[in-house]
Amino acid sequence: MTEIHKQYRLTSLEDPTDEMLLALMEDVAKAARESSAKAEAEKKRRLQMVAKEVENWRKTINP
Repeated sequence: MTEIHKQYRLTSLEDPTDEMLLALMEDVAKAARESSAKAEAEKKRRLQMVAKEVENWRKTINP
């Protein structure tokens, strides 16, 4: 949690300053990039696993 998060909560009755809003948006963008990278890595891992299973299946059919 950044210092900005400690100063401002979305449930706060005050509007965030431009600096706070920018910091919050940057944090959200960073989290989105990290999440997207993790999802892409997991997709790649699963596709490689399926490709290996298909290769093994083909070997058992055509020895």
